[in-house]
Amino acid sequence: MSIPTAIARRTFLQSAGVSLGSMALGTLLQRDGVTFAANTASESGKGVLNPTHFMPKAKRVIWLYMAGGMTHIDTFDNKPKLAELHGKPMPESITNGQQIAQLQGKSLNCFAPQHAFQQWGDSGQSISEIWPHLGAQCADDICIVRSMFTEAINHDPAHTFMNTGTMIGGRPAMGSWLLYGLGSESQSLPGFVVMVSTGKFGQKQPIAARQWHSGFLPGQFQGVEFRGKGDPVLYVGSPKGVTQDRQRDVVDAVQKLNGIANTTYDDPEIATRVSQYELAFRMQSSVPELMDVSQEPEHIFDLYGTRGGDGSFASNCLLARRLAERGTRFIQLYHRDWDHHSALKDHSAGTAREVDQGIAALITDLKQRDMLKDTLVVFGSEFGRTPMNQGTGRDHHLAGFTMWFAGGGFKPGFQFGATDEFGYHAVENRVSVHDIHATLLHQLGIDASKFSYKFQGLDSRLTGVEPARVVHELLS
Repeated sequence: MSIPTAIARRTFLQSAGVSLGSMALGTLLQRDGVTFAANTASESGKGVLNPTHFMPKAKRVIWLYMAGGMTHIDTFDNKPKLAELHGKPMPESITNGQQIAQLQGKSLNCFAPQHAFQQWGDSGQSISEIWPHLGAQCADDICIVRSMFTEAINHDPAHTFMNTGTMIGGRPAMGSWLLYGLGSESQSLPGFVVMVSTGKFGQKQPIAARQWHSGFLPGQFQGVEFRGKGDPVLYVGSPKGVTQDRQRDVVDAVQKLNGIANTTYDDPEIATRVSQYELAFRMQSSVPELMDVSQEPEHIFDLYGTRGGDGSFASNCLLARRLAERGTRFIQLYHRDWDHHSALKDHSAGTAREVDQGIAALITDLKQRDMLKDTLVVFGSEFGRTPMNQGTGRDHHLAGFTMWFAGGGFKPGFQFGATDEFGYHAVENRVSVHDIHATLLHQLGIDASKFSYKFQGLDSRLTGVEPARVVHELLS
């Protein structure tokens, strides 16, 4: 068989045209040093932002998510004027034209804060008495923002907006964005882990797995849910009679087949399958080691108020610290008990009691291990609650609520922004959800305006289309 030594002019032009087109496409898919091809994140764990846009102050995020809409007025935003007007009609000038959920068309009466407030720590942070551990141990460590507002008034879209920056389903969660951009420091544990706990108070807020989905990013950046009791991850363990060596042989064989398919089809989800098979194999040894807290000293069990493994929020806080030590980039702890449409006084106190010690223990534990300085702890809900009563509870509220932050370069013992004297509108130094996303990304070394992914012809961002600001006033 003769081998051609020359290429016809037409063939050359056709092939060259394809190559030049590919080069042009590659150029278009690059912005500020970030390549938006689906498989750019390497198997070494590095993200596409290598290096980051600027020097990061934080390495990881632990997000304490109080699902259901924590009442800001009874926890971190004291309103004496509201207490004076308890039971009287809310001024129409406050509520006219405002979006209201279940109270639409009903009498709107002022509902006083249900718990007394105290000044805590050297910083004098004003925090409700239902947070005795947090107030006594951590008031001087947290940065409270009382001027938050959001765009969604019902739970599921508000969760989606808080997690993904949009109310449109199918977009990547913040943890997925971070994993894509920064990679993971762990080769044997997921870089994005979620844990969910439930207590005895409030309506149980449903939390869908799409809240930690990777959306249009490759599937390898999706969050992994760990269970607090029993097997933390289902189907990771080997079947009975299957040794580690035999399991390795199976994984290697599957990886070779996937490699052949990837060469043929160049499908990013095949690359995801390859990486996840390998991660699952490593997790067979790393996850049991993570969950075995028996070697923790007794004073740690006393600090958290749990010996672990009981599925409680405090137990999940202990696991969060252990995950952070092992290189997990983004850890999100949901507690589902904050939906208080009735029996607010008892349920808010009870729900706070379920999480208070664990939160304070986590911050204290990170601090004593010198990890708080590069760990960003985020605390908050999808929205707040109305200053008007709904029977013995409060309705959903989007115009003003509270979040706080600790570590990762945020100012300790600091308070920022304010709602009006009724706790209705954020009026002073207003902060949007997108502003918080931009600020968190900034502390992790990422310029939100430059961090995007080409999807359906658009440069999609966590912070959306409109410019989001970094709230520098919150930063040390």
